[in-house]
Amino acid sequence: MDNINIQQFSAALIPIIFAITVHEAAHGYAAKYFGDMTAFHLKRITLNPLRHIDPIGTIALPIILYSLGGFVFGWAKPVPVNFSNLRNPKKDMVWVALAGPGVNLIMAIFWTIIYANFLLFPNVGQEFIFEMARWGIRINVVLMVLNLLPLPPLDGGRVAVGLLPYPWSSKLAGLERYGFFILIFLLATGLLGAILFPLINVSEGIIFAIFG
Repeated sequence: MDNINIQQFSAALIPIIFAITVHEAAHGYAAKYFGDMTAFHLKRITLNPLRHIDPIGTIALPIILYSLGGFVFGWAKPVPVNFSNLRNPKKDMVWVALAGPGVNLIMAIFWTIIYANFLLFPNVGQEFIFEMARWGIRINVVLMVLNLLPLPPLDGGRVAVGLLPYPWSSKLAGLERYGFFILIFLLATGLLGAILFPLINVSEGIIFAIFG
């Protein structure tokens, strides 16, 4: 790996780790706030990335997809939540699910502000800050949009289950066992990128228009 690739990899690594770690920790914190202590007792409400990284989903698969030039897709170890422990399971499930994409939106805004003001940093670090901010915006927007798809076990699927009336909520929840395979199918056929890229571009455009 040459120096340019090492620098690009280093610039991408920091925002990617933060995007994944804070996303998962936010789910655990929200679950604790609404009454479920499962993640807390398992020490998953932490910013230690080693507690959240999945060797395949967080490291191997994204590197392979990036090298192939396709849509970069991956996952972390999900924070365990026992929804039956929530004070109001159906309603609180929505807020627990939204916590992850919500912090990704906040981080995307943070990196956009850094991106727009990278010239304020010392000259020696401007290129690295610029590249890191660019990656920070993209990975957080991708995670936000991807996780808001209304497909269990993604966050958007849990939001939909929480908002839909019975029996539609039950039918959608029943798809969770097939959700991963549906995502892999969408990825392999290129449909996932076709669905997400327009949403990602629109989201980035709005964030840049307001905070850039």
